Amino acid sequence: MESLGELLSQMKSPGLRRRSEELTAKLMNDPLVLELRARYPELSDSQLTLNMAKLYQYVQTSRHCDSCPGLERCPNDFPGHYTKLTVESFHGAATINDRQVPCNLQAQRERELAIKKRIHSFYVDERALEEGYSEVEIMGKDRERAPAVSRIFQYINEVKASGLSPRGLYLEGHFGTGKTFLMCYLLHELAKAGYSGVIVYMPEFVEDLKSMFQDNQKLKETVEIMKQADLLIFDDIGAENLNPWVRDHVMGSILNFRMNRKPTFYTSNYSLKGLEKHLSFTSKDGEEIHKGQRLMDRIAPFVEVVQVRGVNKRGLK
Repeated sequence: MESLGELLSQMKSPGLRRRSEELTAKLMNDPLVLELRARYPELSDSQLTLNMAKLYQYVQTSRHCDSCPGLERCPNDFPGHYTKLTVESFHGAATINDRQVPCNLQAQRERELAIKKRIHSFYVDERALEEGYSEVEIMGKDRERAPAVSRIFQYINEVKASGLSPRGLYLEGHFGTGKTFLMCYLLHELAKAGYSGVIVYMPEFVEDLKSMFQDNQKLKETVEIMKQADLLIFDDIGAENLNPWVRDHVMGSILNFRMNRKPTFYTSNYSLKGLEKHLSFTSKDGEEIHKGQRLMDRIAPFVEVVQVRGVNKRGLK
């Protein structure tokens, strides 16, 4: 379809002038324009004529939206947006103002992008953070883990109602019972509510920290992200090959900053007692009970233990 500007620019031709007049008459009698005139009776014919381009854009984008082909194939000049008209009085005369407004699909995409920007993932499959979630499916998938799921739902609702507390959750359970999935769900739901979050897969994170040892700036930035996030999740803690530097200087620094400030969450195959034993032993220095206890003093008092029971779902379709 030719633009209104293209047609009006060729009005010197009698044939095209007649065509333009026909287009103008058709536009003025379009149901959307008639509805606009009925809503704003103060609009004069001259005002409408002066704002032909706005009216044309308004009608065109509305028609496109009525037969929406999807965001990827949006035919509007400003994809994902439609023209909205408002009428205001200025010095006693009605004026037509137009603005581009995101459609429902665009608004949904913007909300999803905003959620993604609030979540930072270290070595966790981001597909788990991007999937749609069904609360009914989460609850019904494995009845054995229903108490844990209920607590996750409850925690999310508590934060939405009252804000963050410094107390997080410690999800303890066997392999494949959905602990990481439940933490991703919590992170996603609270990101929708405006909270920032970080999830860290501990075994790979600890290995990568070895390379950061020589890159102080990257290490500093990574630690700062974890300190400042509203929600921090250490996924599969206890499965990493721990060394004293990671335990005492990285983990210790992060947890020392967050305790009594922001909640930290964990998933683990270990109980708290088992985790303390794990944190007390490193491949370099062997067993150092007091250092394990020191770190646990920054974990155990600030979490509620939630048992996640159920069958191993890995590999199941």
